[in-house]
Amino acid sequence: MPDVPDVIDAEQPGAADRIREAYAVHVGDRQRAALRMWIAFILTFLFLRGLTYGIKYHYPPFGNIVTPGGLHIHHFVWGIFILIVVGFLALILEQSRWHPWLAVPFGIGAALVVDEFALWLNLQDVYWAQEGRISVDLGILVAALLGIFWAAARFWTQLAREMHAATRLMLRRRG
Repeated sequence: MPDVPDVIDAEQPGAADRIREAYAVHVGDRQRAALRMWIAFILTFLFLRGLTYGIKYHYPPFGNIVTPGGLHIHHFVWGIFILIVVGFLALILEQSRWHPWLAVPFGIGAALVVDEFALWLNLQDVYWAQEGRISVDLGILVAALLGIFWAAARFWTQLAREMHAATRLMLRRRG
């Protein structure tokens, strides 16, 4: 077992600094974007479920937001708008350094849409009905897949490179 110093040297970086440095060195823009999207998706999805549960049982001092004409705008509508704006920005901002910043609103927009998947699948408000359970299942599936992608991003990148190289080799042999 290595010797552990009794006093921490102020000149040496602390654990938090070493973690930040390792993160900066080993995590590129794509991985950073995937992590931020994953976290934004999970936090937003959980927040939405908690908020709607609270509104259903009258915990917060407000209810569903209804326009003066009596129209209730579901939160998946806001999610679609966010996804459209982020998609447009991703197309016009080609530098990958923007991807981690766009990943957060993308994750939020995706959670807003997925949380009401059952509504747009059934074309009726089934949020609290048995049919609404598919939104929760899809949210869990998306969160799991995003986590798997992030955890193995280097593997998927290498797999894509290998598949591309194998395809090119096969095409060269045929031609």
